[in-house]
Amino acid sequence: MGRALTFAAACLTTVIVTFAATGCTTGADADTDAGTGTGTGTESRSPGQELTDAEQILVRHAEELLVKKCMARKGFSYWVGPMASVDERGGYGYVLDDLGWAKKYGYGGRLEKKAAKARLNDPNLAYLEKLSPAEAARYENALAGDESGPTLSAELPGGGTVRTPRDSCRADAKDQLYGDFETWFRVKKTAENLTPLFVPDLLRDKRFKKALKAWASCMREAGHPYADPPGVRAELEELTEGLSSGEAHATEVELATAEATCATKSSLAATARTLEREYRDKGLRQYGDEFAAYQRMEVAALPRAEDITGSHA
Repeated sequence: MGRALTFAAACLTTVIVTFAATGCTTGADADTDAGTGTGTGTESRSPGQELTDAEQILVRHAEELLVKKCMARKGFSYWVGPMASVDERGGYGYVLDDLGWAKKYGYGGRLEKKAAKARLNDPNLAYLEKLSPAEAARYENALAGDESGPTLSAELPGGGTVRTPRDSCRADAKDQLYGDFETWFRVKKTAENLTPLFVPDLLRDKRFKKALKAWASCMREAGHPYADPPGVRAELEELTEGLSSGEAHATEVELATAEATCATKSSLAATARTLEREYRDKGLRQYGDEFAAYQRMEVAALPRAEDITGSHA
């Protein structure tokens, strides 16, 4: 099951509509200059402006480098794997509207296979398997924390509570990057779980229904009778079953290209983005402080990440 199909299944389960990156953040400003020379550009960043995909990758790389140093202090080896590229982070969302990406990657099936192969060949897994049971347990606790030890908790906007170990190399890395791991964990979990509060209303909005109907009509005219984008992804695995790699990719590209073309022609993606901002701003004011804090902490992590990696996005 490819990345687009996996995410579509998640959309159907949680009724999330997000049209750029995963979660409720977007890469809409991916073409914004993050700064030149030795500057990061964070000083001139507009309020509410989020990190670009390239900047998020840089922060993630810095986090992994910090984890490696922490694990070394605890007596373990740790390998920092290759970071997903900007292209590899694409293809997620309710509807695909990046025509260039669709023509090149389809729904990202080949990218997902590449990522799966990298996970199987992760030297950290090979290293862990060579440790004794006792050392392996100590390794896991050092890396991700002891679940029986002290934990942090965050109340989710839609109900429920999530917890994470307070002490671990991953927690230490995030504390260094974001300045306060406890606050970061709380506001991140809030920001990432806002969409279920307003998406049901968005899906019932007449403007969304009109755009979706136009999208379905466009797809039907192109020879692909689907009622909505998740319907395409739901059949993708069956449609490509038994095909060669080249044939499966060609099938993906054909469907993805049609979906992206119709997303633009019908204005489905643009309508959904507009409605998402409208409903989020109108209905989630009670979480405005948490969402703003999440964005500020993300942006503040960028210059620290640049210092750690010695590079710029």
